[in-house]
Amino acid sequence: MPRKTTKALVRPKLPDRKYNSEMVQRLINRVMLNGKKQLAERIVYEAIASAAKKVKNDNEIEVFDKAFKNITPFMETRSRRVGGANYQIPFEVKGQRQKHLTIMWFVQSARSKKGMPMSQRIAIEIADAYNKTGTTFKKKEDVHKMAESNRAFAHFAR
Repeated sequence: MPRKTTKALVRPKLPDRKYNSEMVQRLINRVMLNGKKQLAERIVYEAIASAAKKVKNDNEIEVFDKAFKNITPFMETRSRRVGGANYQIPFEVKGQRQKHLTIMWFVQSARSKKGMPMSQRIAIEIADAYNKTGTTFKKKEDVHKMAESNRAFAHFAR
């Protein structure tokens, strides 16, 4: 007899103090280490301000939103075993997973840059994402290329 599946309870995310944005709050939470939220807030706010200056735009939250819009994935591949062979099947990325992948890739690429303070690393990543360059944007493009090249296996999707 099949089991009933229930969706996980998704608690609402409170927006951050300065910009009243849920995505900024998610970034702060992901940057935070050892429960030091005030430090993470300071790092992220400095980075957003610095990135806005780099791209010569006065509206800081607009720069942040456009940067994150540029690195948000729409397609991804998942492995599926069919008849003894594994296929990479392209799937559309929806909702929470889009935001999760975006933040995860962003912080991962910022942490991979060494030799400078975290606020500078995040500022560089935001500016690069705004200009559609950098490691996070490349990661998104690679994922999309992989999904596009495996489009022939889309009929295996459930």
